[in-house]
Amino acid sequence: MTRVTTADLDRLEFRAVQSGDHVDVAQELLDLANSVDADSEISRAELFVRAGEQWEMAQEYERASAAYQRAIDDGGVTIIDARALLAGALLELDLIDAAYGQLEHMRVEGPRNLPTYIHIAETLQAHGDLEGAHSWATLGVQRFRHQDVTPYIHDLLTELLRSRFRIRMDLGLKEDALDRLLDD
Repeated sequence: MTRVTTADLDRLEFRAVQSGDHVDVAQELLDLANSVDADSEISRAELFVRAGEQWEMAQEYERASAAYQRAIDDGGVTIIDARALLAGALLELDLIDAAYGQLEHMRVEGPRNLPTYIHIAETLQAHGDLEGAHSWATLGVQRFRHQDVTPYIHDLLTELLRSRFRIRMDLGLKEDALDRLLDD
């Protein structure tokens, strides 16, 4: 079995950026996920997610979808909910109903963190669904704006508020009370 640290993951992802060889790095991440210790600093599910992201960068969306599904099946903790990442890969594969089905399941359960809301809003915006992007960004802001605001949460909430504001401008909507939170 293998232990994987944040530094190991950073080195792998840096190599992918430098070389552009996302396929090899994706495969290496899958291999690590299949052999990682239960007490590894990086969870098996997160390694599957990172492999999926590398497959996406290589425009291998079916492989990315498979990696995200493995992360979901694993059930481990991930930075961005693997279901949101799977929905994005399904959109790239033009499997619209399946993608929105994933998102609807998530909406019912409520994503557990701000990075997931940010990812969903930005993904839907990139795919031209401004109404959906606005809805997810608004849900995220409403869910997290009254929680204990650590510097990390504050930065993520500000990022989501900015994304929401840009989406609202694209929709031609007037400034609202949530937009004014950016002024604070």
